[in-house]
Amino acid sequence: MSIANRIAKNTTVLLIATFISYLFGFFTTLFIARYLGAEGFGVISLALALTAIFGIFTDLGLGTLTVREVARNRTLASKYVINITLIKLILSLITFIFLILTTKIIGYSSQENFVIYLIGFYMIFGSFSGIFYSIFQSYEKMEYQSVGTIINAVLMLLGVLIAVYYHLNIIAFAIIYVIVSLVVLIYNLFIYSWKFKLPRNMIDLSFWKPTIILALPFGITGIFTMIYFWIDSVILSIMVGNEVVGWYNAAYRLIFIFISLYSVYMVSIFPIMSKFYETSKKSIKLVYERSFKFLLIISLPLAVFTTLMADKIILIIYGTGYIPSIIALQILIWSIVFMFVNNLSLNLLGSVNRPLVVAKIIASGAIINIILNILLIPKLSYIGSSAATVITELVMIPIFIHILLRTGYAETNAFIKDLPKILLCNVVMAVIIIYIKNFNILLTILIAFLVYVLMIYLTKTLDSEDFMLLKNLFKRNKN
Repeated sequence: MSIANRIAKNTTVLLIATFISYLFGFFTTLFIARYLGAEGFGVISLALALTAIFGIFTDLGLGTLTVREVARNRTLASKYVINITLIKLILSLITFIFLILTTKIIGYSSQENFVIYLIGFYMIFGSFSGIFYSIFQSYEKMEYQSVGTIINAVLMLLGVLIAVYYHLNIIAFAIIYVIVSLVVLIYNLFIYSWKFKLPRNMIDLSFWKPTIILALPFGITGIFTMIYFWIDSVILSIMVGNEVVGWYNAAYRLIFIFISLYSVYMVSIFPIMSKFYETSKKSIKLVYERSFKFLLIISLPLAVFTTLMADKIILIIYGTGYIPSIIALQILIWSIVFMFVNNLSLNLLGSVNRPLVVAKIIASGAIINIILNILLIPKLSYIGSSAATVITELVMIPIFIHILLRTGYAETNAFIKDLPKILLCNVVMAVIIIYIKNFNILLTILIAFLVYVLMIYLTKTLDSEDFMLLKNLFKRNKN
């Protein structure tokens, strides 16, 4: 199979798996949130947030390093599997001990602790599945990882539906996470033993230290990324309580659905930017600047529509018990506008071999976010945490622009040239939404979409070069 066909195949299966995962994940979150209420959903959200932060210490970048090294030399696969597994066993034990100590120091209740510990096992099993996913990626066998992702999503929804039907308690929901992650791990072990060689006795203690050192840059980036995405829920639980965590996460989980739109686009664009790094700086600059405009065209109407329709969205999805989530969603949705363009910049810097710059920026964002949460939550509760997320992303924009202008990968005019047209299109759409917001929400979505597309056409926001780039993207993913 040619390189182009392999890329197309891997992109397609991952996109399908991502779509199914997000779709089933949406309904899983909906049923958990509605059944457990804000308080119970807050406990589950806290457990997921805390274990996500600790979970990165069970990996420390070893998964990413495995992908890179085994892709270069596949004969190393068995050596990496057996040694990384043993390293992760030790890291998992140490991490779980620190997780227990942390919950004791914070002073969570016995039920909260039990839920956190159960979700901790879910995190550990997921970390070991990550070893096999790294090998699948190295061999460009994304279909195996995709099936694992789909199994996880389907079983989670099925388990939650069973728990709701039999009126089980919050502990049962935490157990579902553990069982599903264990089943997925067994699936990965089965696939590896069937399609690849089982690792022989290749334990090499001298291999451990240099491998951990090589993986640490990836691990540090991962640590700050997890802190950035999840620390707000932990701080809220300590300062305000789990019901507020539930309100906040009801809105925050919807943001992740929108982020999936960005990830789909980046799957297509990242290889192109990486290729142009080797061949044409002018081309990579063009791709970045046009992508910047595309993402604004996508994210701004999402933010405008969600802000105006947040009350209907929350009430339809979660019910009246989550009315406080409305304002959280109205604030948080604006983070995707800044997040889309910031992550585009991050991917550009990653594609041009600037990992240290990426790590510094992510670390800065995590620190800013923590400080803002600590300052704003005591006065504004979950509204302060929502604002902290948006402000952090907003602050990062000039940092990225400065770096890209300095390195020559963007020009000032590119950021502002089409902005007036895009803003005009969104203003017109917003006015229409205000007049029709009492219509059926699906009809409102359809009318708003058609108005926005019409305005994009009338203002000629997209030019011939834009259509050419989009055509090349679709052609690349088709071939």
